[in-house]
Amino acid sequence: MFSDWNRRRAARRVKPGDGRPLPPYRWWQPLSRALMHLDLVGVDGRSERWSVDLRLWGDSDGEVRAHLFRDERHQAGSRLPARFPVPGGAIEVQASEFGLRRCHYVTATGESRQLEPEPRSAEGRRARLERRSPGLSRLIGAVSVLVLLAGLGLGVPQLVQQVSEIPPLADRFGTFASPVRLSGWTNVALALATAAASTERALRLRYHWLLDGGVTGSGEGQHGQ
Repeated sequence: MFSDWNRRRAARRVKPGDGRPLPPYRWWQPLSRALMHLDLVGVDGRSERWSVDLRLWGDSDGEVRAHLFRDERHQAGSRLPARFPVPGGAIEVQASEFGLRRCHYVTATGESRQLEPEPRSAEGRRARLERRSPGLSRLIGAVSVLVLLAGLGLGVPQLVQQVSEIPPLADRFGTFASPVRLSGWTNVALALATAAASTERALRLRYHWLLDGGVTGSGEGQHGQ
């Protein structure tokens, strides 16, 4: 959830939209684009579809922004984290280094629910797997957690040793000898495995400050396991 201070900051970042149409989702975009949908009843009683579109690798200027569409017409844009006012509440959007971290509709009473992913997106395909094969989905999720825990257990001691060897710190505090010593190629494989695990969790909008941020250096988290 956003704090009151973050809500005020996010509100200042929102820029009005230009009415352009929502670009169609292409088959080659699952790893570079997230698209989420929310169906609401508007002030006039009509059903409206609100969509949040993110280019995960950044817009044309390299800045990652969330774009809000109503019935496939651009209404607003914002740098992240973003908070867009919509009927009955607001849509809150955050991203991590590996994808979406939060994309929820929060009502005026504080109730929260996740937006529905575009079926053709990577998030949509992961959600479809969870619906069709919940057992397999839970297994994949558990493996992701185990990989990230292994990354913390094996990677953090080596990182602490490297930091302790910085001359000013070493002169004052001494150096730390890591009990874990992996080869360069093993560390590369570990980094790739943890990146894949964090990406899998991002497809489910799961984020934990220690699991997903501890190894990758991301910021604080919003979700538990």
